[in-house]
Amino acid sequence: MTSFWSWWVIILTVFSIVACFWIITVNLKNYTHVGEGESMGHEFDGIEELNNPLPKWWTYTFYLILVWSVGYLAAMPGLGNWEGFLGWKSSNQGITTLAESKRLSEKAKAEGLLVQLDQEVKRADETFGPVFKALAEKPLMDLAYDEEGFKVGQRLYLQNCALCHGSDARGSEGFPNLRDNDWLYGGEPETIVETLLYGRKAQMPGWEAALGEQGIQEMTEYVLRLAGRKVNDKLADAGQAKFAMCAACHGPDGKGSLAHNLPFGAPNLTDNIWLYGGSRKAVEETLRYGRNGVMPAWKDVLGEDKVRVISAYIYNISHPDK
Repeated sequence: MTSFWSWWVIILTVFSIVACFWIITVNLKNYTHVGEGESMGHEFDGIEELNNPLPKWWTYTFYLILVWSVGYLAAMPGLGNWEGFLGWKSSNQGITTLAESKRLSEKAKAEGLLVQLDQEVKRADETFGPVFKALAEKPLMDLAYDEEGFKVGQRLYLQNCALCHGSDARGSEGFPNLRDNDWLYGGEPETIVETLLYGRKAQMPGWEAALGEQGIQEMTEYVLRLAGRKVNDKLADAGQAKFAMCAACHGPDGKGSLAHNLPFGAPNLTDNIWLYGGSRKAVEETLRYGRNGVMPAWKDVLGEDKVRVISAYIYNISHPDK
């Protein structure tokens, strides 16, 4: 606490102790002009009040408690910023110390577990590394339909990819379905390897500022019409007139960048496959605010051998017929 409040507590405490000494001492004197043990002249229900002072042992106990309090406050911390001449820590500091000790203990335990985990990973790499390497050396098309390679790739997929794409690889909102053969960057084996090794970053800008609310509704109708949906043709025609700003990525026919050998990863708008939902509300939201999709790079996490095995597995499930 600040010096002001520290002195405030010290002065108030000292004043209280001195006041208690004074009150006890003053009340030991007889101001009644009635002798000790004599009647005070009061009687009620047959009970007469006598002038009996406080017992000596009780008085001494009061004094002893006050003396003990002075000694305690001088020896122990807690009186303002006074740390006590014994140098002990206050209860709060003790709690902090215990908490810090617990934190350090947990940290040491966690570090020990990390060391143990690193050792387990190292042993696993030494044991299974040659297996992954032998599989990865096979041509990807052969590996994709290799029975052992499929099983190993499936296990690797479930351990590393299922969290986003689902255990059945059918994806969810914002995470593509890996079984439908609809690819933003290409579904050839080597392209899948490239995607897994280095990741992908897609950015769909928001068009609310450029189009306005009316323009968003018109563009939504046109995009839905491209997908073969029933729409308001008047609004869709107005949206078609504005589609030139989207054609640079999606192509003038809306079939996506892949169909026009463009590197943007812009989806095909004519196949009625939607990564973020194909409802009118979802499409409006995409146009209004944009989308930012990130596929992390796995090269440094898994290594090239495991990436090739997973890529072969993904190619297999998207092309089940050899």
